[in-house]
Amino acid sequence: MAAALLAALLATACGSDETPLTDYTEQIEAVFERGLSRYEEVAETPQGKVLLVGQGSHVGLAVDGAVLADFTPEDLHVALEQVADIQDEALASAAAIEPPEELADLHVLYFRELPIRALAARAGTANDWEELSASPEMAAYRLALAADNEVCAELQATLDATTARGGFVDAPWLPGQLEEIVDYALGCGSLPQNPEDAYRPPPTSAP
Repeated sequence: MAAALLAALLATACGSDETPLTDYTEQIEAVFERGLSRYEEVAETPQGKVLLVGQGSHVGLAVDGAVLADFTPEDLHVALEQVADIQDEALASAAAIEPPEELADLHVLYFRELPIRALAARAGTANDWEELSASPEMAAYRLALAADNEVCAELQATLDATTARGGFVDAPWLPGQLEEIVDYALGCGSLPQNPEDAYRPPPTSAP
């Protein structure tokens, strides 16, 4: 997958007309910047801080010593409902963007819908973190985050290997631009590092 996506990026970036790629990059950058800004606003609220505590400081915001036990699944429900709205807005904006033909498949990949709304609904009915953590909705959410991390890691490894082989020797501007596109497109810079531990309460000690 990583090689195929990188090939698509290179085919577009190395074309005779760079304007479509530049315009496209600026458009998706605007969508992700808007989404990240709104997400940070939610994460900085008293209830929204559960997003950082439960997933790690993945957007560079501090958790200020808070732990999951300081929050309830209802707090997560409130926060994720807002995050789901942010995702809906981003998907609507993406639908209005026409990607370069070579990036059509990649466009579909990175403007994908994560199962946030379903997890938000389940969080609103869970009695405690243990119940929510063991739910199918949480499993689906963690799996989606893990898949995102895997794609990002593969793409970065492919970029690094290509650069190490001197693949960009005649176009030294390409690695930085491609990495920027990948980061904005896939949101790699803001993904949780350990998706399998998302909103997982610590094990309780036996009496």
